[in-house]
Amino acid sequence: MMMDLDLGVSDEMLGTFAPLLVYWIYSGFYVVLGLFAEDYRLHTKQDEDDKNLVSKFDVVKGVLLQQAVQAVVATLLFAVTGSDSQSSTNENTSLLVLARQFITAMLVMDTWQYFMHRYMHQNKFLYKHIHSLHHRLIVPYSFGALYNHPIEGLLLDTIGGALSFLLSGMSPRASIFFFSFATIKTVDDHCGLWLPGNLFHMFFNNNSAYHDVHHQLYGNKYNFSQPFFVMWDKILGTHMPYSLEKRASGGFESRPCKAYKDE
Repeated sequence: MMMDLDLGVSDEMLGTFAPLLVYWIYSGFYVVLGLFAEDYRLHTKQDEDDKNLVSKFDVVKGVLLQQAVQAVVATLLFAVTGSDSQSSTNENTSLLVLARQFITAMLVMDTWQYFMHRYMHQNKFLYKHIHSLHHRLIVPYSFGALYNHPIEGLLLDTIGGALSFLLSGMSPRASIFFFSFATIKTVDDHCGLWLPGNLFHMFFNNNSAYHDVHHQLYGNKYNFSQPFFVMWDKILGTHMPYSLEKRASGGFESRPCKAYKDE
């Protein structure tokens, strides 16, 4: 059954803006944590400052622009699919149905993002003029997770989210939880930290180290899967195994298996 969310705000409004707020709260948590977690970094703080090709101010502006587009599309989507009063009959949806909807939405989102993401690497024009903006973050960090070209943000994230919502059949109320969860997962994958006890690392092979490999030059043609599973990489031969090794100066480093590094 669904939780009673009588907050005086519509489910559509919460479904639109809760994930945006969650993004900044969760990424802010990692920003603060990163100040005291040098021993758990995948890159040094110095590398984060020196190697990235875009300022953090520009990253914040880019993310806010994408979130504005995302909010407009979500508002239109909810307007077309119906109001929360029309979906009130779904308030007592069983946990089994909710689980099916969540898993379906996760698979739809993963499938859409894998093939769109991979194509943006294969198409030289799209990579040069659109996707390369995200790869200016050679050393990923939490609030850079949604730093993309606006067109990429629309095609990859916003449309992918809309398809997940529509094809899963979830209600606006369920979408509050799904998109907040997907946002947290995406931020976690870009946080640049390998923390002990991180549940995402325990339950998902697609995690901060896995995605960090993709942001490095040697992994640019691998590990396209995001944000949940790695199945498409494994099925289609773009999976790059890696090992996590301790740096002498502190922290961790994700390194590809030798067979891939020698290619």
